Order: sequence, then C-alpha cells, then structure tokens
Amino acid sequence: MQMTKFWTVYIIRFVSIFFIVSVIIASYFFPGGNIHNPDQIGYSFSHNFLSELGGYITFAGDINSISSFFFNSALFCFLLVGISSFFIPSLFTENKVSYFCACIAAVLFFIGMVFFAGVALTPHDLYRDAHVFFAINAFRWLVPASLFFVIAFFLSNADNKYTVVNIIFLISTVIYVIYQIYSGDPRLNEELLVQNVLMQKSIAIIHIISIFSLTFCFNSQIKNKNL
Repeated sequence: MQMTKFWTVYIIRFVSIFFIVSVIIASYFFPGGNIHNPDQIGYSFSHNFLSELGGYITFAGDINSISSFFFNSALFCFLLVGISSFFIPSLFTENKVSYFCACIAAVLFFIGMVFFAGVALTPHDLYRDAHVFFAINAFRWLVPASLFFVIAFFLSNADNKYTVVNIIFLISTVIYVIYQIYSGDPRLNEELLVQNVLMQKSIAIIHIISIFSLTFCFNSQIKNKNL
C-alpha cells in the first residue's frame, strides 16, 4: 500500500500545489499583452488565458522564457496524476462493479492527462492548431472519466462527501465542454475574451480543489485496507 499511497496521495498533492505555485510565479514574470491589447503590462487575471503563460512569445512580442518554463513544466506534471489514476482502482475492490468502473475511469482519466501534457508540449504561439486540439479534447476525455469515478465512489464504502466532490467535478467539466462548443471566439471582442478567460480559470480552480480533496478519500481508503 505504500506505493499506492505515494501515487494517489503524495503525487497528486504535490502536482496540485506545484501547479498553483508555478502559475503564481509564471504570472509574476509574464511580460504582458493580450489578444486585444499588446500594450497591457503584466498578467491580467481577466484578460489572459492560462495557456498564454506557456507561450514563448507574448502578444506584445516579448520573450516569455521564465513564465513558459514554470507553466509548461507544471502542466506536463499532470501526466503523473494520470499515472496515479491506475492505482486508484485497488482502493475500491470491495465491490466488483465499483472496481470495474474505477478501472474504466482510470484509463479515460489517464488519456485526459496525456492531452494536458500535450498542451504543455504545444505552446499556443508555436503550434496553435495542435495546442487547441489538446486543450479542447483534454476536458472532453474527463467527462466520461469523472462519470465512471462518480459511479465507482457511489457504489463503494467511501464517504458520500467524496462522491459529491466527484459530482461537482463532473458537472463543472460538462458545463465547460458545452461552453467551449457554444462560446464565441475570444478574438472577436474584449467582452468574449473576458468571459472565456474567467470561465477557464473557474474550471481550473474547481478541478484543482477537487483533485486535491480526493487525496483525503484515497488516504482514508488506504488506512481502512491496512486495518
């Protein structure tokens, strides 16, 4: 169980915290500029997408080496979270259906994390089409993954509050995927830019909090199995 705890508790917590710290550092060193205003100074919470932190050149034409290093490194680390998902099913073996759903969820979640790693490897200013492809589909893979996790948690002996966390994760992901389909192009005007940016950050915050919170469930399941 030590290996399981390492991956499902320590690794997930580390990646979550590392991502938050890296975004803060990347935001601090971001030179400035956005789609509609290249003269903007610094990073704007409401006018810059998270992925802009990973670009090598900003819309202002400045080199963005420090920010891109921290952001892309942190985002790529989510591949480790994907690997950790394969250790989760072993915590839900008391019920065959729960275990089966957890296995399916693990595979789908891993694919989603691979796509997030792909976002880190394809900066928006260098590989825009590939970057958009990975960014959009990463969230779409998380929809079925979170659905199967909801079922696995619901049918297990895990505390119901963690099932609620999974439901929140699922609902927020579905909402964002639908929003991506029907939202306007942020390049059209500043209002659409702000809407898209704030929606993206809201979902990112919900996901980080949800994933971090679930480590307490995994830790509890590990303790129960060690009894």
